[in-house]
Amino acid sequence: MCGIVGAVSAHNSVPVLVQGLQRLEYRGYDSCGVAVHTGTGLLRARSTARVAELQTQVTQEGLSAGTGIAHTRWATHGAPVVHNAHPHFSHGPGDADQRPARVALVHNGIIENHEALRAELQAKGYVFASQTDTEVIAHLVDALYDGDLAHAVQAAVARLHGAYAIAVFHKDEPQRVLGARAGSPLVLGVGAEGAHYLASDAMALVGVTDQIVYLEEGDVADLQLGRFWITNTAGRPYTAEQRPVKTVRAHSGAAELGPYRHYMQKEIFEQPRAIADTLEGVQGIAPELFDGVGPDGEPGEAAWRVFKDIDRVLILACGTSYYSGCTAKYWLEDIARIPTQVEVASEYRYRHSVPEPRTLVVTISQSGETADTLAALRHAQSLGLTQTLTICNVATSTMVRECKLAYITRAGVEIGVASTKAFTTQLAGLFLLTLALAQAKGRLTEAQEAEHLRAMRHLPVALQAVLALEPQLVDWAEQFARKENALFLGRGLHYPIALEGALKLKEISYIHAEAYPAGELKHGPLALVTADMPVVTVAPNDTLLEKLKSNMQEVRARGGVLYVLADADTQIQSSEGLHVIRMPGHYGQLSPLLHVVPLQLLAYHTALARGTDVDKPRNLAKSVTVE
Repeated sequence: MCGIVGAVSAHNSVPVLVQGLQRLEYRGYDSCGVAVHTGTGLLRARSTARVAELQTQVTQEGLSAGTGIAHTRWATHGAPVVHNAHPHFSHGPGDADQRPARVALVHNGIIENHEALRAELQAKGYVFASQTDTEVIAHLVDALYDGDLAHAVQAAVARLHGAYAIAVFHKDEPQRVLGARAGSPLVLGVGAEGAHYLASDAMALVGVTDQIVYLEEGDVADLQLGRFWITNTAGRPYTAEQRPVKTVRAHSGAAELGPYRHYMQKEIFEQPRAIADTLEGVQGIAPELFDGVGPDGEPGEAAWRVFKDIDRVLILACGTSYYSGCTAKYWLEDIARIPTQVEVASEYRYRHSVPEPRTLVVTISQSGETADTLAALRHAQSLGLTQTLTICNVATSTMVRECKLAYITRAGVEIGVASTKAFTTQLAGLFLLTLALAQAKGRLTEAQEAEHLRAMRHLPVALQAVLALEPQLVDWAEQFARKENALFLGRGLHYPIALEGALKLKEISYIHAEAYPAGELKHGPLALVTADMPVVTVAPNDTLLEKLKSNMQEVRARGGVLYVLADADTQIQSSEGLHVIRMPGHYGQLSPLLHVVPLQLLAYHTALARGTDVDKPRNLAKSVTVE
């Protein structure tokens, strides 16, 4: 979600700050800003437009300095207007117009006790210019400042309840920036000529430095020209061995669109390559595919030790990742014969569950920084569920560092907010996990393993054949663009795919869409069916096909219009009120990876026809790092 970039340099750091924000635009934001220490005072520029407009403003106002912080904000407290945009200043108590700014601060996360702190600071004479929880931290740092910014930050964060990553500087210390984190990611970059940087994502520092220190929970980073320290909130320093500098080859988010109109379309068409990359090097099925990695890249936990001791799986995830977990439940119980529970991460941690010690906790996250999923993981660990594994697209993420085992998907950077290639690569990783667990439990024969691997290796070719259906989906989209409601149906393995299809449509076209197991139609949703509500049906040629055909007849009998994704041999024919697109053959257990792609294309082209912002849909963010 929100993005942070900070710098202390002997040269003008403003271009680095703005470029860093541009690299973080994919995360989603509704305002942005930059503040600098000129040596004599603090200046800032803020905007509710895109970073490109902020760049113009910065140039026009001549902002130039070696010390600065910058931010992209996704609104939580207060509307997306300029006075709520970061960076926030504190001028001290009293009328702000009468004194220069003393503190500049940016913040990711949510401060849960901001109201109590606000009241306390107002009683001391501090005047608030915004509705944000962030401004509370700026005034608190100012109130606690005693001539040493590190002392003020350490004292301030000790009083914060909630999640935060902050970067802050003070007018009396022109070449110093403090950073701190708890529950929200923050990294420190070591640059050339004594320059040091802060960022919420190493991607923001691509081209600036590849020397990265990952800050851990409760860390406070003190950046000065030519040196830095990392301490805990009590001021106790960590050694270089405890917080090592790592070489990180991050890829730029500013990828070329090439022949595509939007990143989402590009990423849909990158799925054959992404799946091939995710499966690269998989020569056979073995628990070793999921071995953990130690802090310095050395071998970590051995997966076979974990797999032999577990007899159930708990999957924790949010949004699209949750739907990939729902699909994996069918695989894990059918192929590996392991009881599996799938939980919405934001719900799991707030209810009283019954922990089973022999459980493998599996988290799924594109970014590896999803706040709700991380909190759910830590809650599970607090209950004694110590066997943990993550399916994640970012090898350097918090999720990977906090789980014993991992499988890193290779989707590459996904810029479009609506996830596409990250979802299908998650499914590929989860299918491999299913096979590895089945093998560990003696439930996978050599012949079955060979057949599954053959099918997986053929996925890129099969996906290319599905992508060739795009023109037919453009025709469907033109009809959907005139609707305001849609219903998606699936059965068995394909019910989660129907859920994902409905999510994609609502995310980027703003059409209300729901998904149901087709057998549930008669238990309520059928009341909604009219000629104005298109009904999308995922109809593979599996054991539930005849049941699904009966459900389709229920729709037709009520005047509903069906849009059916059918395998070639289902014998479902197009007719009045029944539109059929034929998939290139049935793909068995891996069919969900193919059937989801037409639903992605349908959502994309419907949004295109309606003129919405496909890559940056309103109110949404790519990396959800707040609860």
